[in-house]
Amino acid sequence: MKKLPGVLLLSIALTASACAAETSQPAEPAASSPPTASYLMAGAPTFDMTIAQFREKFNASYVDTPLLEFRAIDSGAALTRAASKINETLYASTALEAGTGKIKTLQITWLPLPGPDQKAAQAKAMAYMTALLRFFEPTLTAETGRKKLDSLLTAGKGERYFARSEGALRFVVSDSGDKGLTLAIEPIKLTLPPTNSSDKTDQKQSQ
Repeated sequence: MKKLPGVLLLSIALTASACAAETSQPAEPAASSPPTASYLMAGAPTFDMTIAQFREKFNASYVDTPLLEFRAIDSGAALTRAASKINETLYASTALEAGTGKIKTLQITWLPLPGPDQKAAQAKAMAYMTALLRFFEPTLTAETGRKKLDSLLTAGKGERYFARSEGALRFVVSDSGDKGLTLAIEPIKLTLPPTNSSDKTDQKQSQ
């Protein structure tokens, strides 16, 4: 997993500290920093499954986009980070709750490399991202899943942090251009919204 450290930085680029780690520029004022990734916050919810259970169900449902075993690459008191290499430019990663091993976030990261294979590599990355969306929203077809992905990527284009909350799910896009593109899906702890609020909200932070 030669390129894994870079991928993890991209996946964890949903926090201000990770974004700062990728650049040598002085830190921006706190007001302009992206919010800390929700899955890192105390009490953040988890999906009711372990990564092994997810992988088994995902591979059975989407045989054209299989995921290999996730391997732990970092662990702490609160969570363990693990990753699965799909190919040299495409990775899946996750953060697991310490103790239970339940999933706090699932991410697909694509590292675009210029060359004759870039178009095919992009198509494969989009297929995996669409499959991830469909896993958590089973009513999506291949066509509607791809449309939803395109909508998310368009809304998050050029943004180091873009989040859209829909019901019990949060969809996060981190677009670092030629440095990489990450799609993440996270659970939301549901609360009763104000009567005039919508069940869909967007949040973003530009480069």
